[in-house]
Amino acid sequence: MVSQWELDKILKEVWESGVILAGLSTGSICWFEQGVTDSLPGELTVLPCLGWLQRSNCPHYDGELERRPAYHRLLSAGKISDGYAADDGVALHFIENRLEPIFSSRPYAKAYRLQRMEDGIQETPLETVYLGAGLAKN
Repeated sequence: MVSQWELDKILKEVWESGVILAGLSTGSICWFEQGVTDSLPGELTVLPCLGWLQRSNCPHYDGELERRPAYHRLLSAGKISDGYAADDGVALHFIENRLEPIFSSRPYAKAYRLQRMEDGIQETPLETVYLGAGLAKN
């Protein structure tokens, strides 16, 4: 639908003009090359996305039981590119395809960099700045 209505072109123009774009869940993965989605019936799968941000993205990493194992499985099978995972409440902040400080509204929520290696999946926690108890509740 995005392409059919040419929303991708409109959003790209807006993005290139410097407007901040953001989103949760599908609104988070849409900017990447690929994302892990539950929008198709059955198990979690790969969704081709706009590709404005390099790599893949998996939201709800700690919020849905199957997210982490599904992302690992897709990476191991070579069905999705290396990328980022974000716990619920975490904002991955990019400027011109460069990952900037990562913020969280939850004290223990994190973001991760995931890479497929010869001996399995490497999951690296990324520094995440908690915004404080006054901003959100767990």
